[in-house]
Amino acid sequence: MGPQMRAEIRPSQTLSPRLQRAVQLLQMPSLDFAALVRQKLGENPFLEGEDESDAAVDPHETGPLDAREDEGEGPGSAAPEAANTVWDEGVRRDGADDRDLWMQDAVNGSRAASDGELSAMEMTASETTLAMHLHGQLNVMALTERDLCLARGVVESLDDDGYLRTPLEDIADVIPCEPPASAQDMLVALRLVQSLEPAGVAARGVGECLALQVRQMEDGPCRELAERIVNEHLDALAARDIPGLASVLRVPAARVEAVVDRIRHLDPRPGWRVGNSRIDYVVPDVIVRRQRGQWSVQLNPAVVPRVRLNQVYADLFQRHRSRQNGELGEQLQDARWTLRNVEQRFATILDVAQAIVQRQRHFLEFGPMAMKPLVLREIAEEVGVHESTVSRVTSNKHMATPLGVFELKYFFSRPMVSAAGNACSGTAIRGLIGDIIQAEDSTRPLSDAEITRQLSTQGLVVARRTVTKYRQLLRIEPVDKRRRHA
Repeated sequence: MGPQMRAEIRPSQTLSPRLQRAVQLLQMPSLDFAALVRQKLGENPFLEGEDESDAAVDPHETGPLDAREDEGEGPGSAAPEAANTVWDEGVRRDGADDRDLWMQDAVNGSRAASDGELSAMEMTASETTLAMHLHGQLNVMALTERDLCLARGVVESLDDDGYLRTPLEDIADVIPCEPPASAQDMLVALRLVQSLEPAGVAARGVGECLALQVRQMEDGPCRELAERIVNEHLDALAARDIPGLASVLRVPAARVEAVVDRIRHLDPRPGWRVGNSRIDYVVPDVIVRRQRGQWSVQLNPAVVPRVRLNQVYADLFQRHRSRQNGELGEQLQDARWTLRNVEQRFATILDVAQAIVQRQRHFLEFGPMAMKPLVLREIAEEVGVHESTVSRVTSNKHMATPLGVFELKYFFSRPMVSAAGNACSGTAIRGLIGDIIQAEDSTRPLSDAEITRQLSTQGLVVARRTVTKYRQLLRIEPVDKRRRHA
C-alpha cells in the first residue's frame, strides 16, 4: 500500500476580507477608530461631517463627534489670515511640516490674529527641557565666560534622567577654550552644575544623586545619618535591611527606619521633574450615571465620530452612473460600509456596557467588595453575540463610573466558591486582602500564609499563591518590607 491522494468536499466557514476588517475595527480603541473615520472623511467624497445645528444632539444624550475640525471649521483650525501671512513671508520651506512652522513662529515671536484676538501660536505652551532650565539658572549667575562655557558643556552632556554618563575628560576635549580645560576645571564646572535645581542633577550615579539631595535635609542628625547610609551602605539601603543597618551603624532600628523612609522618598531621576512629558489620558467609551435611583449607560459623545452620507453626491452618482465611474461606485459602497460599521460598533459597545452595569450594579453602589463573578459567556448570551465578540468589545474600552474609570475587562472575574457554597469574584477577594493589610499592625505585619488563614476563617478557601498574586496586583510590598520598628 502506497500513499494515495483524494479530493473531498467539506463545508467550512471562512471570513471574508470585509468581515475580517469589521472584526478588527470592533477591537480597535475608540480614539483610533475615530481617527480612521476622520481619515475616511478626507478621502471619500460621499462622506461628510455633521454640523451641530443639523445634529441637534443633547450633550446628555448619545451623539456623534463633531467633525468640523477636519473640514477647517472647528476651534482647532488656524485663522486664514494667519495662514496667508505665513505663506507670504516665505517661512514655509519645501519638506517642512506644521510642527516646524509652529516652532519657528514661536522663536520669531507670537503673532496676533487680524481681528485683535490671540492667535493659536500665542496659546501654545512652550516646551521647557532640562537643558533650557539649567541654562536659565547659569545665565543669572556671576560667572566668567570660561566658567560659563565649561558649565554649559556639562549641561549639554546630561541625559534625560539628569545623569552625567560622559566622562569629564571627553567633555573637555570638545569644549573650545584656551587654554584647554584641566581635570580640576571640569570638576569645578561639575560641582557648579550640581548646585543647580533640581537637586541631584548632573550626578554620575545613583549614590551621588541621592547624596546631593540628602545635603538639603534641614534636620542635622538625620542628614548625617542619611549621608552615612547613602555613601557607605547603599546595597543595604536597596535591600531595606533595617536590622543590618542598625547593627552596623549602632543606631536604634526605629531611627534607621525613619531615615531610610526619607531617603526612599528622594527622586532617583531628577531630570524627569523638568520638561513636558507626554501623558496618555484615558478617554472613556461609555459613561455611567445614576438617575432617579437607576443606573443609566450612555456613549461618550467625544469618541463617537459624527459622520453621515452626502446624499446630494450619492443621488447625482446614481442618476449619472456609468461603467466609467467604477471607482466612484466603490467609494460609495465603502462610505455606506463605513457608516454601517460605525453604527454597529457603538451599538454593540453600548449593549455590552448595559449588560455589565445591570449585573455589577452592586459594585457601583458599594465598591469592589460587592463585585460579582462574571464571565464572557453570560454577557454574550444576554446580548446575543459570540463570546469572541464580547472579548473584542471589552478590549481597550473603558467605562467612566462614579468610582473612577475602569476597563471593561475589569468587571470580569472567574467565580471562586466559598466554604458555604457561595460564589465570589476575585476582585472582591482582592479588595478584602487590601482591607486586611491596611488594618494590620505595622510592627507585626501579616504574611501571605496568615492572610490565607484569615480568609479561611471567613469561609473563603484561597491558596497562598493566589493571595501572593493578588497582593502583587495591589502593589503591596511583602511582609519583611512592610514591617515597622517601634
